[in-house]
Amino acid sequence: MGYDIWNRRYTGSKYKLSEWIIDLIENNCVGNSFCDIFAGTGIISYSMLDKVNSLFINDFLFSNEIIYKAFFENAPYNMTKLENIKEQCNKENVKNLSDNYCSKWYGNRFFSYNDAKLIGYIRDNIETLKNEFNEKEICILIASLLYSADKVANTVGHYDAYIKGKNIEDKFIFDLINPYDTREKDIVITRYDANEYARDLKCDIVYIDPPYNSRQYSRFYHVLENIASWEKPMLYGEALKPAPQNMSEYCRSSAPIAFKKLIDALNCKYIVVSYNNTYKSKSSSSKNKITLEEIRSILENKGTVKVFDKSHRYFNAGKSDFTDHKEYIFIVKVGD
Repeated sequence: MGYDIWNRRYTGSKYKLSEWIIDLIENNCVGNSFCDIFAGTGIISYSMLDKVNSLFINDFLFSNEIIYKAFFENAPYNMTKLENIKEQCNKENVKNLSDNYCSKWYGNRFFSYNDAKLIGYIRDNIETLKNEFNEKEICILIASLLYSADKVANTVGHYDAYIKGKNIEDKFIFDLINPYDTREKDIVITRYDANEYARDLKCDIVYIDPPYNSRQYSRFYHVLENIASWEKPMLYGEALKPAPQNMSEYCRSSAPIAFKKLIDALNCKYIVVSYNNTYKSKSSSSKNKITLEEIRSILENKGTVKVFDKSHRYFNAGKSDFTDHKEYIFIVKVGD
C-alpha cells in the first residue's frame, strides 16, 4: 500500500479541513502560483497540486524538507531499487544487529528496543547508499523510515514525551511512501525561515499556517528531526532532546511582530491565513500568541479581508480542553 503524505500524526494538521480550505481558495483567489510557506504536513500543497502550475513548499524543519522532496520533487527515481532495499531491511533478523545510536537513546522509550535497533540500522544503511542512489531516492528512503517509525512510536502523537509504564511491543515494518507525479509542474522546495523567505518570494497566492502557541515544532518532533538529519548529537533531559535549534518566533510573545513583518514583506495577489482559536485553551502552552483581532488588523492594512470559520475537533495529543473550537480562514485581496 505505502504511505501518502497525510499518513502521519502531526499537531495542527489540516488534513480534515483541507477540502474546505481548498474550496475557499478556489472560490476567492485567482492565480497559477501557490506558496505554502509554513507547509507542515504538506497536505495543503498536495491539495493544490493539480490546481496551479507552480508550487512553492517551505518549512524550516529538516524532516519536513526531506518529506517534501520525497513526495513532490520533480526528479527521477527507481522504485524497483527502493523496493529491494525495503525487502532486505524487513528480512533482517534484529537479534543479529548491533546496538546503535537509535537503540541506545530511544530503545524502550520512544520505541521498543528491537524496533529502535532496526530503525537505527536502516538509517545507518541509508547513509551507505548515497553513492548508489540519487538524492530523490535517498529522500524517499528517509521519508519512508520517518513514516514507518511514526506509525509505531510510543507517544500520544508528538515526541514531547514518551508513554511510561507500558510494555512496548515490536511492531515496526519498513514501508515506502507513494511519491506524486509532478512532471508537469514547477516545484520549488525550500527550508527557510518564513519571514526571510517572504522578502524574495513572488507568487500569486500565499497560504500561511504558522504555529500560534508556545509549542515549538522542532522540539515536538525532535526524534524525527534527529533521525532525518542523522548527526547523532548528545541528548538531554527526560524526553531525550538535542540542544535547541530551529526555534520559531511565532511561539513567543513576539509573534504579532513577526506576523506583521511577514505580511508586510509579501509580494503576492492573495494571502490566505489559517487560524484556530486555541487561545481559549486552559493550557498556557496551547494558548495562542496572536489574537484573532491582531491578525485581522494586520491583514486589513494589506488589503480587503474576508473571514470564514468552521467548527471542528482540533487534533490535540495532550490534555488541553478545547471547547467550541473553530478554524478561521482569512483571505486577503492584496492592495484593494
